[in-house]
Amino acid sequence: MSKETAVYTHGHHESVLRSHSWRTAANSAAYLIGELKPDARVLDIGCGPGTISADLAALVPDGHVTAVDAAPGIVEQARAYAEGRGQRNMAFAVADVHALDHPDDSFDVVHAHQVLQHVGDPVQALREMRRVTRPGGLVAVRDSDYDAFAWFPEVPSLDAWLELYHRVARANGGEPDAGRRLRSWAREAGFTDIASTASTWCFATPEERAWWSGLWADRTVASSYAKLAVDGGHATEAVLTAIAEGWREWGAADDAWFMVPHGEILCRV
Repeated sequence: MSKETAVYTHGHHESVLRSHSWRTAANSAAYLIGELKPDARVLDIGCGPGTISADLAALVPDGHVTAVDAAPGIVEQARAYAEGRGQRNMAFAVADVHALDHPDDSFDVVHAHQVLQHVGDPVQALREMRRVTRPGGLVAVRDSDYDAFAWFPEVPSLDAWLELYHRVARANGGEPDAGRRLRSWAREAGFTDIASTASTWCFATPEERAWWSGLWADRTVASSYAKLAVDGGHATEAVLTAIAEGWREWGAADDAWFMVPHGEILCRV
């Protein structure tokens, strides 16, 4: 059985967690919420700091959520977050989605948000997600699609950012345009009952623009992504600094607008 071969492009710099900690079930898993039963047993893969995981646990008060991530440190952050919320129906573990440490048919719902774009073998990951889901259960996956991102004003540095991000992410073994591929990957993994949808994040208010542009400006020069870009020969520090300045230029524009589209699949097992 395959193991993870990709490098996680973003890492866990504060600028990355600033984004991940903003995510909730409402803004990142709305397509799944109506399918959750109060007693569901849920596996949340790639839980990050645990904000979505804890929301899912609150939505299944008579059930249970197991939150897993490949990074031990971030798993502990998720555990602390859940404890701080008083969310007791949860467990936490380190896991590789390509080889999950759970028996067949263990969960009613297996969920992954913005995970498959970062893994080495998304089809194998989906096969594992399917394996641990009971018959009649659901595999729910949502991933963004970088090449479909849209923004205004058309700051040239953001075009350079998008081209660079594609190169860095693919060199690390990931697929940044995962959203459009989810249905295809699910079919290859053996699913036949697949509901495909799409939804977006949109950042347009002054507060949203400042937050989104600031975290990407910081991520571009200070995160693992920045180091991977330089060490991989994809960009110089000067190029990264110019891109970060472009992000701040975009964020300062009164008419700035940014859309992040996501593909979504609900796969019945």
